[in-house]
Amino acid sequence: MPRLFLETDQMANLNSGLGQLCLHLGRELVRQKPASWDMTFLVSKEQVGIFGPSVKYMVASKWKRVWRNWNFDVWHCPHQGSRFFPRRRARFVYTVLDLNYLSLAQYSPDRKARKKKQYQARVNQATVITTISKYVAQDVRNQLVVPHSTPVQAIYCGVDMPETVSMATPESKPGGPFLFFIGMLQAYKNVHTMLPLLVANPDHWLVLAGPDKPEYSQQIWEQARQLGVADRLLMPGPVAESTKWWYYANCEAFLFPSLMEGFGIPVIEAMSFGKPVFSSALTSLPEVGGDEAFYFPAFDAKSVIETFQNGMKTYRQDPTMAERLRLQSQKFSWEAAAAEYWQLYQQVFDQVKL
Repeated sequence: MPRLFLETDQMANLNSGLGQLCLHLGRELVRQKPASWDMTFLVSKEQVGIFGPSVKYMVASKWKRVWRNWNFDVWHCPHQGSRFFPRRRARFVYTVLDLNYLSLAQYSPDRKARKKKQYQARVNQATVITTISKYVAQDVRNQLVVPHSTPVQAIYCGVDMPETVSMATPESKPGGPFLFFIGMLQAYKNVHTMLPLLVANPDHWLVLAGPDKPEYSQQIWEQARQLGVADRLLMPGPVAESTKWWYYANCEAFLFPSLMEGFGIPVIEAMSFGKPVFSSALTSLPEVGGDEAFYFPAFDAKSVIETFQNGMKTYRQDPTMAERLRLQSQKFSWEAAAAEYWQLYQQVFDQVKL
């Protein structure tokens, strides 16, 4: 019986994007698990049993990471920063979500070099490298040395949309029509470039939700005060799932001007509500938004305002666009992702038998 190991230790923080990715991919992998496969998850002590009784569990600990002789046919690390990896020769599926760390200005060259060395060591060890977009696949080839014999395969993430969305009205509601962004608020998300939209649309508010880097938040507030729009800016910090859905359902449009994205799940979530999406045209985002998103050609105030005005005019005049946006969002599912992974696991195991 083939033995598969999934490193889902990051589910210890289920409020993180990585925790959610491990949870939803794991659930769908279990649902599709062939009867002939044995499956083991690495989890925190509190999460033993989270995927049900048909699979096995190991509790993550430093002792086990260093000393335990784990013996599996296929080992999958679903993110590039894992602390756990096979010590012995094993068929190793290594997933790279993004290499943004290597480009962020807040990290020193020495720190980036150490991180790059860690990534390269795992790439050297991998049987197969998977990524969450074609952009990341190319970035891996550009920034790391991939052995000629190691395939790199893009498998898109899914988006977990509940059948019945439970919504909760936020405590501090915007006082009029509003534009919405959600994600980690740090400089590469580029959301400060959206503030001129409040100048051009004096009845609109801007909601920027998500955990923040204080220095970047201060920059946003200072710029908003200079533009005279601070009274129509809301930054509620991290929000509950039910509040997030309320923002998506009630916003006028969704803004995602990020300069670096391995995938871009918020774009898909917004599209699932039929909302117009105004996105950066950089990195992976055109793969996600497809032909249905509106893309900023530049981020100066004139370009941002013109792109928004023309896009909203197109959206309002096209009664079919909301449905096309929903259909675009449905191209990305955990069901499809898990099916691709099971096909890959089988291919990797078949190599073991050769």
